Order: sequence, then C-alpha cells, then structure tokens
Amino acid sequence: MLTQSIDSLIAEVIAEEVLIQATFSQVRRGAASGCTKVTVKPLMLKGTLHYQFSSFCGKQVLHDNLTPDAAAGRMAALLQDTFRQALLQTGEADYQVLVSKKGKTGILRKPPTKKQTGALQHNRTKNYILEEGTPVPFLIELGIMNPEGKVLAKKYDKFRQINRFVELIADVVPHLAKDRTLNIIDFGCGKSYLTFVLYHYLWEIRGLDIRVVGLDLKEDIIGHCCGLAERLGYERLEFRVGDIAEYNGLEHADMVVSLHACDTATDAALEKAVRWNADVILSVPCCQHELFGQVQSDVLAPLLQHGILKERFSALATDAIRAKLLDLLGYRTQLVEFIDMEHTAKNILIRAVKASAPAPAEREALARSYVEFRKFLHAEPYLERALADRLRPLLAHVHEQQ
Repeated sequence: MLTQSIDSLIAEVIAEEVLIQATFSQVRRGAASGCTKVTVKPLMLKGTLHYQFSSFCGKQVLHDNLTPDAAAGRMAALLQDTFRQALLQTGEADYQVLVSKKGKTGILRKPPTKKQTGALQHNRTKNYILEEGTPVPFLIELGIMNPEGKVLAKKYDKFRQINRFVELIADVVPHLAKDRTLNIIDFGCGKSYLTFVLYHYLWEIRGLDIRVVGLDLKEDIIGHCCGLAERLGYERLEFRVGDIAEYNGLEHADMVVSLHACDTATDAALEKAVRWNADVILSVPCCQHELFGQVQSDVLAPLLQHGILKERFSALATDAIRAKLLDLLGYRTQLVEFIDMEHTAKNILIRAVKASAPAPAEREALARSYVEFRKFLHAEPYLERALADRLRPLLAHVHEQQ
C-alpha cells in the first residue's frame, strides 16, 4: 500500500508522461454524472500532447480532449466526486486506487499489465537540433526539461518554439564572420529563453567566438537572467537594463535579435541593426499599432471599416514596409513562420542577411514599389523617418518623378 496521495500520483504520471491508460469505475452512490466508466488515454493533436477522456454513459460514449494540466485536474475530480475506483497503468507499474465509503483512499502498486507501444512517441518524434532525452543545462534550469532530459508536457510547445528558433539561427550562421569575436545583441530579451538558446547553440554546439548581450527594461527580470547565466557559467553572456532606442553599448553588432518588441520598438531595433551594418537580423514584431492610425484607402474601405481586420492588415502592411526598406538598404529579407499559428498569432519572423548593394535598376524598382505602396496607404512609417539620412538618397529619384 502506497502512502502517496492520489493527487500527487496523478500529477506525477501526467508530468512524467508515463500514463498509458487510466480507467475510472464503480460509481459513487448519489453521483449525478450518469456515466458508468471513464477511460483516459494520451493523444497527440497537431504535435501537442493531450489526454482523451472517453465517458461511457448508457449507449453513448462521449469524448473530450484535454491538455495535461486540465487532464490532471479532471482525473482528480472524478475520484473525488464520481467514482470509487481507478486503475492507472504505466509502463513500470499499475496503480489500483480504491476509495472507501468514508472517503479514505488506498493505492496499491502492482506489476505492469500494459506496455508502451511507441505510437505516441512516434507521433511526437522530430529531428530537433536540441534533442529530447539529452539533458541541456539551461533547459533544466528554465523548467523545460527534467534532469534526465525529458521535456515536461506543459512545456512541450516552448520546446518546439526553441527548436524552431535554433533552426532559424542555423540557417544564418554561414553569413556570420568566422575570424573574430561576434557581437550579438537581443533587444527586449524578457525572460530570455531564446537568448540562452542563442548562446548555447552558437557557443556550445557550433563553437563560435561570441559575446551576447540581452537588453530589457525590467530590472527584476534582468537580475534573474544574470543570476542564471552565472550559475550556468555562461561567461560570454551578459544582461543589461536599458531602452532599445537609447542603447549605445556596442560600436558594432554582427547579429541583432528582437523578439516581440512592442510596436515601434521593433523599428528602433532594426534602425540600430542597420546603423551597425549587422550581418544578420532576426525580428519577430509585436503589438504593431503605428499604421493602424495612419492607413487610409477608399478602395480598402470594406476591409478597414472592421477594427479587427484593420488591425491585422496594418500589422501585415507594417512588416511588408520593414522588409522592403531593409531590401533597399542592402539586405536580403524574408518573412518566415516562426511558430505555428495555433500557438501564437505573432508568428512572423523578419529574417534579413547583409547582401551586396542592389544594382541601380533593381534599386530603382524597389524604391518605386515601396513609395507607391506607402502612398497608397497614406503611411508615414517610423523606420523610414529613423533612417531618413540613408534612405533619402535612395528614394529621391522616385519622389522627383511623382
């Protein structure tokens, strides 16, 4: 007989992702659910772990798919309110749970009767650069992995996002210098999940000579990040409190990262990157309000009259303007998906790498396309104003013709 509580047992098998099946039966007297049995099995939905509850109610079987946290709460509630018996089956043991008429719970640990088929793991497997099962110190410290390298169920979406970010970094490594120390800055680093990823991948895995700075306005968060970097022994990673637009701590940056900097803070980061002639820019914009108050168009009136559509259109137009301006300034720019839309609507990443200056004919075509688009929207974007000294010569010829 185990002394462990049923709530902690349920939490453990869910957190460790070892549950193969749970069966709840023997309805309590007076229970009003109308169901005689409930089974619970793990299920992968679009790459994310869920638990499917099958409730047997008369001739009907009702299905409900819940996230791990919600599933743990539902399972505990089933024993508290509806059923007096449960069988939790894992690959290591079966746990027979019995609730007496007086409400006392007993748990018996028995040899396992089910084996993990591997189907769930197969659905979940992906060739990630940071592999599940291989402990990564910073992921353990951040509560994404346990010490054995197992990714916690409630952190799996974050784990996927981290690996997607690593893939994007891997793509731009060839554009970075190899013969000197690389200065990398993460503007608006926040809790710095991805700042630590950046450092770990470039320093620990790729062996590049780097110095990484994380900048954010929140002193408490920066203090936490500094402590974590010190515990991990990340000597070339530092964190500072400061505003993006006012930061002057570097004379040159090779890579500028800006993830979810709000509104024109993204443009401030892009301006810094351009003035540093950064070889690589990675930016995921957030909360883009500037063009919302500017954009006008009789042709687009059916779209712009709806606030939610105008907001989304303005955000997309803002990113299009940013990309076109970066192209004009000598970057090869792509807009790529950062993470699935099911996880966040803010999923567009601007990826720009320094390229040779466009030929005169190409530059004029770029300038004309940009000016026509901006005028059509009646927009006066921050980034054009901020980089006016560099953009004015590139746009002057087009303005003269119009």
